[in-house]
Amino acid sequence: MKTNFTYFMPTEIIFGPGTLEKLATVKLPGKKALLVIGNGNSMRKHGYLDRVVNYLKQNGVDYVVYDKILPNPIAEHVAEGAKVAKDNGCDFVIGLGGGSTIDSSKAIAVMAKNTGDYWDYVSGGSGKGMEVKNGALPIVAIPTTAGTGTESDPWAVVTKTETNEKIGFGCKYTYPTLSIVDPELMVSIPPKFTAYQGMDAFFHSVEGYLATVNQPGSDVLALQSISLITENLPKAVEDGSDIEARTALAWASTAAGIVESLSSCISHHSLEHALSAYHPEIPHGAGLIMLSVSYFSFMASKAPERFVDIARAMGEEIVGDTVEEQAMCFINGLKKLIKNIGMEDLSLSSFGVTEDEATKLGKNAMDTMGGLFNVDPYKLSLDEVVSIYKNCF
Repeated sequence: MKTNFTYFMPTEIIFGPGTLEKLATVKLPGKKALLVIGNGNSMRKHGYLDRVVNYLKQNGVDYVVYDKILPNPIAEHVAEGAKVAKDNGCDFVIGLGGGSTIDSSKAIAVMAKNTGDYWDYVSGGSGKGMEVKNGALPIVAIPTTAGTGTESDPWAVVTKTETNEKIGFGCKYTYPTLSIVDPELMVSIPPKFTAYQGMDAFFHSVEGYLATVNQPGSDVLALQSISLITENLPKAVEDGSDIEARTALAWASTAAGIVESLSSCISHHSLEHALSAYHPEIPHGAGLIMLSVSYFSFMASKAPERFVDIARAMGEEIVGDTVEEQAMCFINGLKKLIKNIGMEDLSLSSFGVTEDEATKLGKNAMDTMGGLFNVDPYKLSLDEVVSIYKNCF
């Protein structure tokens, strides 16, 4: 067990079915919200936007809606959303939707109070890594998906389109002040996206357990999240109205977000960010699934020790005479889970990715999200990263 660590998790989380209505009475961090939603129709179609607006009115809070966020958010919309917030005198930001929307809300909250360009503050790639001197507007997160865990971590993933850089940025100011996690808002997610999002949370926990910066708190939550997702994701994919499964997944996602806060993702996420930076039509969770067997098979062969615990959390029987053999029980469990959620036929080629892109993707992953490679349990070379991509075909 690690005996030296820092535990910082400043977000108030209101969790459980039916908790959205608490938005009408809970103390909010301002009086006029920039209410950020995606550019699709789901928040309006399912009535979530109307409910939030009505609860804000009951709470005496004004609002302005910004509704342009893409599934893979872009820096242009961060700048535009920040301008809308400033022009309308908004004193906090609400992100309503999936990870893309809430991530964008965090970035908008930063740029509503700081000068220059968002990429001035991003570290990695062409980012300048400047200090966020003026803080950020308070952030309220209301997730309608169970996957990113962005309601309980500081991270915002945004793409700079002109350079194909998809980078996660966060600081102490980008933790949500308040998150309301209501699993009833998640029953409308289609099976395919339930699977993608659930596996994103799964990999947050797996990677957080493997990262060299793990700590006791992250370990406990990671293993619980892995267990819950293994059991409940197939149920929610089969029956989206199963509120018990949805609730278990909602907590698993939130717990995985805390894992990201206390520990870290590793380079599996870097490889996916490069993939969907060049191919923004690839959902993040789908990209992670397609890379996962190749990536973790290689990593388990090089740093097998902690994989055994993960396999055990998945309910796998641990077999093998050596720790290297036992670590492969996780790969068996991973393949079973991918099959149980109907994703065994996902392929990079079906999204137009070609094997000859491997070197370009590897260089992008290491340049833009190199920090995650520093907490890998095994130090990857560019040649090894390229090989991991190629083994996905």
